[in-house]
Amino acid sequence: MTESVWIGEKRCALVLRAAHRGEGIEFFTRNEDSLQLGYMRRERGYRIPPHVHQRAPRMIEYTNEVLIVRSGRVRVDFYDDSRAIVRSLVLEPNDVILLFEAGHGFEMLEDAEIVEVKQGPYVGETDKVRF
Repeated sequence: MTESVWIGEKRCALVLRAAHRGEGIEFFTRNEDSLQLGYMRRERGYRIPPHVHQRAPRMIEYTNEVLIVRSGRVRVDFYDDSRAIVRSLVLEPNDVILLFEAGHGFEMLEDAEIVEVKQGPYVGETDKVRF
């Protein structure tokens, strides 16, 4: 099961809940998104042929992040352009969230372990505005 978070016309996040089950491979993002999120279910013995991804210059406008909650519960707050909270949701163990371009913040509702994946290269504090 997936859940999209929107503020007006702005896509904020895509959540892949731990309970999601599917067959084969499915992607939840658009081809033009700068970070792709997919799910794969394959049977024992299925092989993905060896491959290498070729160099392909890309233009990235926003830093996208993927968070995987390994344990605990985490509340995610989403902010509009005036920096007001407009939506919150709770992530449970094994939920995955892909954050797009809206403001966001987190509160740990329980002790939590989170794995984060985001685009690089890291450009330091100039990458974000804290509020």
